[in-house]
Amino acid sequence: MLLSDELVTAQTMKWVKDFIVGFNVCPFAKREVEKESVRVMVLRSKKIDVALEELMAEVQWLDEQSETETTLLVFPTLFNDFHRYLDFVEMAEDLMFEQECEGVYQLATFHPDYCFSGTEPDDVSNYTNRSPYPMLHLLREASVEKAIEFYGDTSDIPNENIEKMETLGRAKLDDVFATCMKADND
Repeated sequence: MLLSDELVTAQTMKWVKDFIVGFNVCPFAKREVEKESVRVMVLRSKKIDVALEELMAEVQWLDEQSETETTLLVFPTLFNDFHRYLDFVEMAEDLMFEQECEGVYQLATFHPDYCFSGTEPDDVSNYTNRSPYPMLHLLREASVEKAIEFYGDTSDIPNENIEKMETLGRAKLDDVFATCMKADND
């Protein structure tokens, strides 16, 4: 069954609101969600080269749309395999470097099967980067720097997030993600 772009967007935004903002996984996200400056682009690419073109098209779009702070590029039909997704991330970062996006944009990575190096797939710490669908989060570097300036030392955020995941536990995290997938486009 092909999920509509509207449903994928609704599920993604429910994950952002309930998980990322709700558990303060990213202390900078709430402001942007409230300002409605988060763009979700559902991309139906079937090939990596097309996905890379779509990434660069979104960079160009963001260059022209300053009112949009950030974009989540969601790939519901591509990158089911986490390791293939990581290969794509490496290509995307290389392409952005070649296109002189370094210092302008950065990527954050999320995948339903995210697994940090040195962890087991069922380790709850992996949930900090798990999402309903494979996605790239395209961030404006200047905004990230400004948020860090306002927030202060951000070095503890990853460890605090791991502690949150451990406190919540796998069952609760699975419930949150299942609830996000039940979102509709109302």
